[in-house]
Amino acid sequence: MSVLRLEQVTCRFDGLVALDNVELSVEAGEIVGLIGPNGAGKTTLVNVVTGAVRGEGPIWFNDKRIDGKRPYQVARLGIARTYQTVQPFPEMSALENVMAAVVFAAGANGIKEAESQAADALSFVGLGDVRHMRASELTLAGRKRLELAKSLAMKPKVLLLDEVNAGLNPAEIDEALALIRRIAEQGVTIIIIEHLMKVVMSLCGRIVVLHHGAKIAEGTPAEISQDERVIDAYLGARYARARAQEAGSNE
Repeated sequence: MSVLRLEQVTCRFDGLVALDNVELSVEAGEIVGLIGPNGAGKTTLVNVVTGAVRGEGPIWFNDKRIDGKRPYQVARLGIARTYQTVQPFPEMSALENVMAAVVFAAGANGIKEAESQAADALSFVGLGDVRHMRASELTLAGRKRLELAKSLAMKPKVLLLDEVNAGLNPAEIDEALALIRRIAEQGVTIIIIEHLMKVVMSLCGRIVVLHHGAKIAEGTPAEISQDERVIDAYLGARYARARAQEAGSNE
């Protein structure tokens, strides 16, 4: 059963077609990768699903239409997101940042409930010991984890991750991947926008490729890495050759 479904969703900005009749169906428990060149429409798709931008076409969440709803309404239904550029409230503590998200987007019943949910989320992402530290004092990796904690504190059924690994070093990326897998093990369905193909190929069971706002391919990592349309539009011949050589050496 699809937990999230887009039916011919289109989005235009002053005549520019950012999404062109995109169809997407995501099953509960999946980790789906969303890739494509810069300007392909990936973040626009997330914005349309979460109500930050208005599009055209039905969007279904657990068989209920959510297109046209406001962001806080979408969040309270069970869809959370992160942002590529993290912008926490710098002078507030990590705990207060997450509490703010819980109160306004998740509709917590009072401060004590918000604090409890925020503390649990911070502990889950490994920030429990620094929950009283100001957000401005956290490292980039810490601020990325704080962004995840804000989303997880909303108790989402679907989590949309936008470039959560951008700017991280290899060790931090490995830690982030382990954390994403732990989130998925909690039963959260994940859609991840990612430019690092090593991450997408190792993490996702299915990959969707956008180009000029349209979906040009969809399939398993193995299928996508050999798809000529994806190679031409995004991956490049060098990547395809490297993947083929790697596959041959593993046989």
